[in-house]
Amino acid sequence: MPLVLLPAAAFGLLIGSFLNVVAYRLPARESLATPGSHCTSCDTPIRFYDNIPVLSWLLLGGHCRSCSAPIAARYPLVEALTAILFAAVAAVHFADTPQLVLGLVLIAFLVPIALIDLDSQIIPNRLTLPAAATAIVLGTALDPGGEIERLIAGAAGGLLLALPSLLHPKGMGMGDAKLVAVLGLYLGAAVAPAFFAALIVGTVVGVAIMVRKGMAQGRKTRVPFGPFLALGGVVGVLAGDPLLNLYLGTF
Repeated sequence: MPLVLLPAAAFGLLIGSFLNVVAYRLPARESLATPGSHCTSCDTPIRFYDNIPVLSWLLLGGHCRSCSAPIAARYPLVEALTAILFAAVAAVHFADTPQLVLGLVLIAFLVPIALIDLDSQIIPNRLTLPAAATAIVLGTALDPGGEIERLIAGAAGGLLLALPSLLHPKGMGMGDAKLVAVLGLYLGAAVAPAFFAALIVGTVVGVAIMVRKGMAQGRKTRVPFGPFLALGGVVGVLAGDPLLNLYLGTF
């Protein structure tokens, strides 16, 4: 296992750098490939030695080398978080290749989904649809025996949220329903503890907002649910099966 963690973290840093690009460009409908990395203030292309995840931001003091414009701390934080999550998935599933691959790919989709929903309050089909297709392809190739369970979990989870989304469009959106379906396609039955983890954390945050702003104003505050579902997805990847077994064993 220790031999897996360092490569997983290094790979996570690289993927995290790309996920920053996805979260920034995809909502703006910009190409993810061209132009190359550049300063958003002066448009100067970023040299390769200034584009090393986390390290370059630290060495540059969080500023562009060309124009000294500040570079948001969010970029190295996303890179570091992705590295940590990749290492955690590798630590938990290093002996189970299907779970390892599905977990890493799901994390790679959840990070930009959470960021985009925080920024724009939208979960783009251009992420959920490829995520769903990738889950089916990888699941069928790596673990065909478990694919039926994952398909059922994806369909059940999506329908469970799609109905209230259709009945109350101002509440939970269809993007959330699609994301739960994606979680089911990767996690199988472990989507249940993932969803409940998201619901619990979302409820706690909602109550905290109402305590801070007051009941009337708090109820009007729009809080995207995608980041909570992404957090639940992480819980599902890292501890979904043990939590499910604990529940079934207890009740």
